Amino acid sequence: MGIALVSGSKNEIGNLLSLSNLRELAWGRSFERGEEYAADGLVHALRTTTDAIAAKVSGTRTYRVKLRAVNGEIDHDCNCPVGMDGLFCKHCVAVGLAWLDGGGIEPEGGTSDLEIYLESLDKKALIALLLERAEEDDRLYRRLEIQCAGASNDGPDLAAFRGAFDDALETGGFVDWGGMCDFSSGADEVVDALEDLLTEGHAAAVVELAEYGLNGVERAIEFVDDSDGWMGGLLERLQELHLAACLVARPDPEELAARLFEAQMESGYGVFHGAAETYKGILGKAGLSEYRRLAEAEWAKFPALGSGDDDPHRYGSRHTITSIMESLARASGDVEALIAVKSKDLSTPWDFLDIAKTYLESDREDEALEWAERGFAAFPDDRRDERLREFLADIHHRRGSHDVAMALVWEAFEGRLSFHMYQELESHARKAKTWPKWRERALGLMRERLDAQPSSQPDKRSFWRIQPHDGTDLVQVFLYEKNVETAWREAQKYGCSNDLWLELAKRREKTHPDGSVAIYRKHIDNRLRHTGNQIYEEVVGYLARMEKLDANNAGKATFKTLIAEIRNAHKRKRNLMKLLDQRGW
Repeated sequence: MGIALVSGSKNEIGNLLSLSNLRELAWGRSFERGEEYAADGLVHALRTTTDAIAAKVSGTRTYRVKLRAVNGEIDHDCNCPVGMDGLFCKHCVAVGLAWLDGGGIEPEGGTSDLEIYLESLDKKALIALLLERAEEDDRLYRRLEIQCAGASNDGPDLAAFRGAFDDALETGGFVDWGGMCDFSSGADEVVDALEDLLTEGHAAAVVELAEYGLNGVERAIEFVDDSDGWMGGLLERLQELHLAACLVARPDPEELAARLFEAQMESGYGVFHGAAETYKGILGKAGLSEYRRLAEAEWAKFPALGSGDDDPHRYGSRHTITSIMESLARASGDVEALIAVKSKDLSTPWDFLDIAKTYLESDREDEALEWAERGFAAFPDDRRDERLREFLADIHHRRGSHDVAMALVWEAFEGRLSFHMYQELESHARKAKTWPKWRERALGLMRERLDAQPSSQPDKRSFWRIQPHDGTDLVQVFLYEKNVETAWREAQKYGCSNDLWLELAKRREKTHPDGSVAIYRKHIDNRLRHTGNQIYEEVVGYLARMEKLDANNAGKATFKTLIAEIRNAHKRKRNLMKLLDQRGW
């Protein structure tokens, strides 16, 4: 968001800067952090010109900041990660505050002493000064080279631009996360220069150089930590620039098709993904025909895959050419052509489901059902994709075949008794309007399985007993249905997870405070076998609940006794003692 300019200002950026404007522009907590940076004296090399303020700010690294007035608004640049995302960062705030703290000093008469000095120098002296500085600053030298390469009367010097890309993308080893901002900004400057070339009428050169830059970025990305997506951003910029240049230059469509196809097949980062659709207006009939010819020739190299088959190129070239062929089929609007592409790989249940969904999206329910059933039958139980079963059940519901749908869902429930599967069963049974019947059957099966488990003694590490096949899912069911007392009885009979015991205790505090206190006490004893401030804070939270319950039950003054026991048993845990002291316990 911009800040409106006050008319009649001699120094535009100075007139725009104010505490309120900086606060309004700041992103998130950037204003508060910027205040700290300014107060700590981390802003230095502050310079003012007629339309801009520049400075350096010491942070994790030293960042360069420039604030300028553009069309009556504050424009800002900072080479920190937040600033590079276009946000008004803490470094921008710090520079603005430092300038204001200095009284908003502006160059007298609109011109700084430095500008007056530079204007006094002759051309040769300025050139010598600039070259001397460039010899010490590789980035400045590269920028001057790029500007020189684009200013030739004979057109842009493509070799110089390629060299600039090579220099900017030379990693010299591995570039870690902390160095990525500076590293990527060098290549960004080259892309900036390409954008200038495009506006100056050199579209054909930009097409060639953008492709060169894309190759360079893809090579360099293997040797950097791109966790923050700096290189991914460069790839996006270059692809957008390439498309814009092609719209102007109108390269030979068949040659362009060949380059786009080759780049797609070789890229490991999705460069020119969906090129046939994106560039169709540029490729025209001839270009698209050539693109399709190349794709079909590549597609023919890959064998069809059936159930259980594998392909070592599944996630590489096969995935890429499949995506290309699907894109071409979608562009043609021919569903059968799309199905033909998809059906070349039927190695997993998902492949059948994908085809079934494609038919359903085209309102061809019979074919969708047929492919889903084929996929369901093609794989043994242990390899079935439950999403395929879910899809089949939904189609049968739509067709009124509720018994068939419920048989499928019940089979899945029997195979994986769980709270989640109980909810799935309920969802389908409600569609069939038969939930009461299926609910009783499901609860009966869950109890039957639990009763069949061998009995065991309570686990001393837990509240009651926690077994591999305890009643956790059954207790979850009744809590989900808001039947707390039945959930409590099932927990007592079959056991459940510690988290559920605590949940039961919270829900029964008003009606059964003694039972809740007993559970909290066991939980506290268990937690205090370990150390750590987070554990102590959790313990104090449960003690607070116990204190309240004790206060609500006159004559049962157990809380003070409990605190005394904890203090005696854990007196060496100083941070715990401090928390108890703060509470007055």
